[in-house]
Amino acid sequence: MHKVVSIEENLSISEFKMFQKLIYNDIGISLADHKRTLVQSRLRKWIREFELANYQELYEKIANDNSGQMLMMLVNAITTNVTSFFREESQWIYLQNNLTEIFDIKNKRIRIWSAACSSGQEPYSIIIFLKEHLKNFDEWDIKILATDISEEILLKATSGIYVKKELEGMPKNILIKYFNGYKDESFMVKDEIKQYVVFRTFNLVTGDFSIFKNNFNIVFCRNVMIYFDRQTQNQLFEQFAKLLEKKSRLFIGHSESIHQKNYTYKLVAPSIYKLN
Repeated sequence: MHKVVSIEENLSISEFKMFQKLIYNDIGISLADHKRTLVQSRLRKWIREFELANYQELYEKIANDNSGQMLMMLVNAITTNVTSFFREESQWIYLQNNLTEIFDIKNKRIRIWSAACSSGQEPYSIIIFLKEHLKNFDEWDIKILATDISEEILLKATSGIYVKKELEGMPKNILIKYFNGYKDESFMVKDEIKQYVVFRTFNLVTGDFSIFKNNFNIVFCRNVMIYFDRQTQNQLFEQFAKLLEKKSRLFIGHSESIHQKNYTYKLVAPSIYKLN
């Protein structure tokens, strides 16, 4: 049996750069140097769990995993999946005030992409919002595409099951109306909401955007750009632009922005853009 790495053995800069490169090349996520301590703590647990001798052995184990599952587990462990229902309130207020401008009232067709949807709160929030605010909701043809790179997180999203803590701030009337009680003080999104959402795995960096045959009225890509370098961000914004129409909107996170020299988009509200 190998010697388990000691708690004092630190992840060297060169070792960290190995993992940085692996994650960037395979996933597209750019790990900042200050993440080294966080990565080290996650890797130590794995070294103990797999009874490996050092970080190099763990690197080789992850790199040689053809399924890619170990790499995804590592990415999930070092990225923040903090999300909530109706996150970033000002964006929902904007949407409520601009429904008739963004959506085609005549054709009554809505297509929305929740990119990097994590555990599903965002796409479910979108449908609940539309049911609450869209006139004659049942007459509309609505589909929400919800994608994430992690199969594991999508399993939770698809289940639509959330514990009480994940529903903090949810108005009681909304909870009663659109959720069923589940076990151990958890709740499940009702099928009448789930039916509008299609969950798929998709890598925003390496994925083939040509699979999207129709344009979207809105693309939500919130709080994920922080994990990409500027070049990757710009490439992604250009890909989104090909899937938007003049009336469409792109919603990003409040801590994110499109580079001021990007002339493809015009800022219409904080963290909300339309094509120029």
